[in-house]
Amino acid sequence: MSSAFKAEAVVRGTIPTIKQSWADLFRWRQRVTITNEYGEIATEWQSPEPLQNPIKLLMQLSARDWLFFIVGFLAWTADAFDFHALSIQTVKLAAYYDTSKTNITTAITLTLLLRSVGAAMFGLAGDRFGRKWPMVVNMIVLGLLQIATIYSSTFQQFLAVRSLFGLFMGGVYGNAIAMALENCPVNARGLMSGILQQGYSFGYVLAACANLGVGGSTESWKTVFWIAAGFSIAVGLVRILFPESQQFLAAKHSGKPQKVTPAAFWRSTRLMLAQEWRMCIYCIILMTWFNYYSHTSQDSYTTFLLTQKSFPNSAASRGSIIMKAGACVGGTIIGYLSQPLGRRRAIICAALLSAALIPAWILPTTEPALSASGFFMQFFVQGAWGVIPIHLNELSPPAFRASFPGITYQLGNMISSPSAQIVNAIAESHLITGAGGKRVEAYGPTMGVATAIIALGIVGTVAVGPERRGRRFECVGPAGVVDVESIGEKKSGDDDNVEAGSDGEKKLEEVRVERA
Repeated sequence: MSSAFKAEAVVRGTIPTIKQSWADLFRWRQRVTITNEYGEIATEWQSPEPLQNPIKLLMQLSARDWLFFIVGFLAWTADAFDFHALSIQTVKLAAYYDTSKTNITTAITLTLLLRSVGAAMFGLAGDRFGRKWPMVVNMIVLGLLQIATIYSSTFQQFLAVRSLFGLFMGGVYGNAIAMALENCPVNARGLMSGILQQGYSFGYVLAACANLGVGGSTESWKTVFWIAAGFSIAVGLVRILFPESQQFLAAKHSGKPQKVTPAAFWRSTRLMLAQEWRMCIYCIILMTWFNYYSHTSQDSYTTFLLTQKSFPNSAASRGSIIMKAGACVGGTIIGYLSQPLGRRRAIICAALLSAALIPAWILPTTEPALSASGFFMQFFVQGAWGVIPIHLNELSPPAFRASFPGITYQLGNMISSPSAQIVNAIAESHLITGAGGKRVEAYGPTMGVATAIIALGIVGTVAVGPERRGRRFECVGPAGVVDVESIGEKKSGDDDNVEAGSDGEKKLEEVRVERA
């Protein structure tokens, strides 16, 4: 049992938050805000729980909890497979459409730009209507758009379809992590967050395996896209077979008879933005750094092996698979360690170690050496990412756990959307001397310098940012929920109670504020 001592309340305001967060980073105990059964709020210093047996943590989840987690994991994996089906086949697509690799990465930029719009649409739908049907629509349409990509006969059609693809791709993340993590026990969240985030890396591994299996011919990219389409549609159809998130239903129907009204939902949304705008901006900045971090270090990695290191398609694919295997391991382990160590300290340590590994990541010339350094590089890059799902969930306003993480994540994605295009443009315009004296495009130096800058940016941002580890949000209802009985009482009031009716309206608004 962790010991607790009274602490100063969590401050509000930008400068006070920076000062408090910086000071808390060097305290082993965690500042936690507690609400008791009477609604009284107190702030305590709590000692972190010691590391627990991960098998015991996994066993705390019920069969239903595992069901929702696995579906969320598969949705995130399919989402990543769909995205990386393009990024790892940049060379093939450039040959197919007879254009430059930089032009092909324009499709990645357009996809990332429009993901934020999809995150807003489907995230808010998930907070209002539940996690199930927005995800079903997302996954099936994603599969259909993969098929449409295959039949794009011109480069302009290809770019148009990938833009639309980004719109629907953006809706997956928020609903997937809300559904997967909202029922997890508090002390298992770090571990489950690390495992969940690695659905992204696992999707990359599957895409790289598919690329390895189909060979290096120009037309073979279409086979990988067919596999991606089948995967996404299958996940959507499987999700239809299972019920709505139990936690969402329990929160929605707890207490008095309730309903979700559009007016109340949008009122809650506006109120949340008015109260939490600083947190919104901070999370967008944080996710901008993180998206630059992952896209800069991985999207052009296969191209780096093919062009600068002159590897054949099979060797480059093997290197990519091993790299992302490291990501899967690192994300799980560092996500698990973030429970006792703290979310911010875990991210900072991982980012600093990844920066230290950059020379070993880009300088070797042999496949075994590059595979080993790639493994450990992504161990720490995705290790830092492994903390993000639960960190964002804990920073989110409780009633907006589907929309807030998804929107902030995808807005960060939108800002960082030119990352692959920038790397390719700089690398293609600068030549260095490769093995055997051959002049090659400078992918290694470009990726190395950019990743070092980004890792240090993450360290600085996280060091002065907030942390809400241990926050409890299980009993908070969805945004826009209104008590039906309260509405009925208000409607049944007579003219002699105008003042009382006004007071009742104010109380109703207070209830909405608390739930938002």
